[in-house]
Order: sequence, then structure tokens, then C-alpha cells
Amino acid sequence: MTRIPVALGERSYDVMIERGLLARAADRLAPLARGRSMAIVSDANVEPHLATLQRALDDAGIATEAIVLPPGETTKSWAQLEGLTDRLLGHGIERSDHVVALGGGVIGDLVGFACAIVKRGCGFVQIPTTLLAQVDSSVGGKTAINTTAGKNLIGAFHQPALVLIDPDVLDTLPPRETRAGYAEIVKYGLIDDPAFFEWCEANAAKLLAGDPTAREHAIAHSVAAKARIVAEDERETSGKRALLNLGHTFGHALEAEAGFSGKLLHGEAVAAGMALAFAYSARRGLCPAEDAVRVAAHLRAVGLGDSPRAVGITANGATLADHMRHDKKMDGGTLPFLLARGIGRTFVDASVDLTDIAAFLDEGRR
Repeated sequence: MTRIPVALGERSYDVMIERGLLARAADRLAPLARGRSMAIVSDANVEPHLATLQRALDDAGIATEAIVLPPGETTKSWAQLEGLTDRLLGHGIERSDHVVALGGGVIGDLVGFACAIVKRGCGFVQIPTTLLAQVDSSVGGKTAINTTAGKNLIGAFHQPALVLIDPDVLDTLPPRETRAGYAEIVKYGLIDDPAFFEWCEANAAKLLAGDPTAREHAIAHSVAAKARIVAEDERETSGKRALLNLGHTFGHALEAEAGFSGKLLHGEAVAAGMALAFAYSARRGLCPAEDAVRVAAHLRAVGLGDSPRAVGITANGATLADHMRHDKKMDGGTLPFLLARGIGRTFVDASVDLTDIAAFLDEGRR
């Protein structure tokens, strides 16, 4: 087992990574159950994994109640949040109880936010079942739902008590979901680790094909990178954690234009957003043009889009820039952008003009 601590003082917790861990999860969950029934929140796409977890807990004498929600980004909504909190209260949840979030980023975000507000805060455990959730959203305590105004605009920081990652559950993940998750892996190389980006270039094909060694290395490396950044800047106050948003400002605008639907997965939007961030950086003379070309070429090589058109978005630059005005990072009328001076040299630029972004997006109708 690989154990990666997220060092946050009294809110510290471990991320445990091991093949077959789901079937052995009772060993880790029993101390948190305290002899009480555990609520497990999942979605219809991962019911086989839910059955595995419930069997494991039942064999250990731990009663469970499963709450199965619809799959997809639209589940991160006020309506589903209300329904989930009602179900948890009906379950008899106590502040010292722990709810299990079994699923991808949607389930993790929704459950985490529900647990942040039910009885002013109860515990939860992340058991992520998608590659994207395993390497990114399950770690760090960001929880949220979407609104008509934009993505993740209503939420809270609420750290899990434990994260259990079983790479074997990825065997059932559709290839498109795997590619979307890969975007968040390569992001860590682009932020501040050029050697890891080189590893990704050399090993992406094996990883996406399900090679267990490549997959486990990528997951552990990504989690360790995020844990380090979160420990330095838990609530994104010093600017360090903001680096994790590489590609997200462009990406969230693309998602908004797609209506936060299955038309465009989060990782697909982030991949295009990262390519755009490097292309814009090169246009500004901040980044070598060859680095921007290299990033875009790698994303295309693994089957990810590198522009709005490549991910099916045909809106003009002004429309996409208008989506950005609702970004949760807007501060004093200014939206910080994650730009790059090169691969592994990402930085925050608070001087970007959205009018210039709109013009950039319109050039050749990217």
C-alpha cells in the first residue's frame, strides 16, 4: 500500500492507494463507523463497486444504507443537494458520523458539500472511482455544486477524514472518462514538474491502456503533488494552490457553454484549457512557442482536444469571455489567469484583459 499524508494539522488525513483496496475497505472504515450504520452515496454508474463495498462492510458487521443518485454533472445541483441532505438526516446522521462518497468527482463534490453543512459539519470519506477523482478532486477538500451562473460557485472547504484509492476500479471506466482523467495527471507536470511531463509523454499510451504499473505511478505521483500544494495553501490564500487551476478558467467557460452536460467532460475541458493557456502565453511572448506546440501535440496524441472547436464548442470569444466573468476566482473585477513561462513554469497573472482573451479566442476561431 502507498500511503500519502495530507498534512493540515488537526485536519490531516491519509490517502491510501492499493489495488484491491475496495474489497478490503472495511479494515479502514470500521474505526470511523463506531458500530453505527454508514451511509454510502454513489451513482448508478458504479453500482457494481457499491455492491463490492457493501459486501465488505457487511462481512465486517457494519450496516450500510446506500443512496444512489443519477450520474452526470447535472447532479451537482441545488435539487440533488436538498434531496441528499434530507436522506442523510432521515438516516439519523450525527456530527461524529462519516458518510462514504463512492464515485467520481460529481459524487465527491456533492457529498463533501452536504457533509459540510449537515448539522454544521459531519465527517466523510472519499472512495473515488474515476481517474480524475483519484488524482485530483478527492484530495484537498474543495466541495461544491453548480448553478446557472457557473460551475462550483456554491461550496465550502471541507476535508475528508480519509481517501481510499483502488486503481483496479478503473478497469471498468470507459476510455473517454480515462482520457478525461489523464488531463489532470499531465497538469502536474505542466505546473512545476517538467520531468513528470516527460514521463507522461513517454508513458501515456501505457497508462491509458490500463498498464497497472504506469497507472499506479501516475496516481501516486499526482496525489503526492497535490497533497504538497494543499498542505502549503489549504484555502488558496497564498497563491500556491491557485496553480492547480491551470486550464480551468478557459475550461470552465467551455463547460458553461456546453451547459455542464455530458457533451463535454470536465477533464476534456481542462485539457483544452491548458492548451489555450500555453497558446495565449506564447502569443503574449511569455512562453516559447515550441512549448505551446509540444503541449498541444501531446494532448492531441492521447485523444484530447486542444481548442474550443476540437471539443465541439463554436461560440465566439466574447461569449466565452462572458462566461469567465462569473468565475469564482474573480477578485475586484479582475480574473487571475494561470499562464506559463514554459513547461513546468506556471504562474498567476492578474493583469489579463478579458477583451484580449476574447480576441485571442477569435483568432482563427480556435
